[in-house]
Amino acid sequence: MAIFVAELGDKSQLMAMTFATRFKAWPVLAGITIATTVVHLFSVAIGGLIGDALPTTAISIVAGIAFLGFAVWTLRGDELSEEESKKAQRTTRNAIIAVTVAFFLSELGDKTMLATIVLATQHGWVGTWIGSTVGMVAADALAIVVGRMLGKHLPEKVIRYGAAAAFAVFGVVLLVDAIW
Repeated sequence: MAIFVAELGDKSQLMAMTFATRFKAWPVLAGITIATTVVHLFSVAIGGLIGDALPTTAISIVAGIAFLGFAVWTLRGDELSEEESKKAQRTTRNAIIAVTVAFFLSELGDKTMLATIVLATQHGWVGTWIGSTVGMVAADALAIVVGRMLGKHLPEKVIRYGAAAAFAVFGVVLLVDAIW
């Protein structure tokens, strides 16, 4: 659920909408799934190593602060540059490869990757990997559907504020849990 929320209003969700205007939905979703699976496997490996080395209370405090940071980051919002948007629209060869490469690169160091690392410090890597991958793919699938149906008429501020509020709640809950 946390990764689904992290993906709402994210740059990669905007990329999903852009790719969906150029390609059929299934190659876009396949590319997203491949990239997400690889990036999140890497993320849970990092989180698992950090989680084994740090005490649980310290991890919870850092995770709570990180989620509050994700809330602020989400409020700031992400936008595709004009160049990124044009690149997503004009790519005509193998859609799956184009989407996979674009999503892989865009997710490196992104908030969903960082959120996956944080979650993996506290939970088993397999469940975190599967859950984070499914959450991100589900959020991007939603973006594909909405993007194809509504085009550019999305209430971006509402999505961004809702996602930021959810991150803030997760952050506060983690901090309260660690302190008490």
